Amino acid sequence: MTELRTMLIDQLKDAFSAEKQAIQILRKTLRKVSEPKLKEGIEAHIGQTEEQRDRVEQALGALNARPGRKVCEAMRGLVEEAQHEMEEQDKGPVLDLVIVASQQRIEHYEIAAYGTMVELAKAMGEKQVADLLAATLAEEKAQDEQLTEVTRSSILPAALEGEKQAA
Repeated sequence: MTELRTMLIDQLKDAFSAEKQAIQILRKTLRKVSEPKLKEGIEAHIGQTEEQRDRVEQALGALNARPGRKVCEAMRGLVEEAQHEMEEQDKGPVLDLVIVASQQRIEHYEIAAYGTMVELAKAMGEKQVADLLAATLAEEKAQDEQLTEVTRSSILPAALEGEKQAA
């Protein structure tokens, strides 16, 4: 096995673990959200993330590999940070902002990881793998945009209003 193929498989195993961890934190987060649009977006994203996990498994299968037991340490850190930050807030717009911030950090990590894997798979001539990962990359970018939009349209105005009332 070539060094690049080994690297790609290792990155895919990492991504599989990351998606599994993302699903867990999304489910925990769902119970803490106040903003209806954010809650709806997270519910949809859980299903999408399950599909992304399955795509990573398909990509591994195309390379005759399996996910194994590798743990994505970067995602573990992002999840721990998110949990810690959420514990420090009461339910409401500020907690929703904390949730969005942690979700966007996760999305940006995933965008970076999938971007690299797509280019590596393309360069190696692994079209099926590249196509699977490119679909996920596009979804991660769209999710990041949706989080920004709900923050602008709903969460920030509510948080700012709460600040005015508290002052």
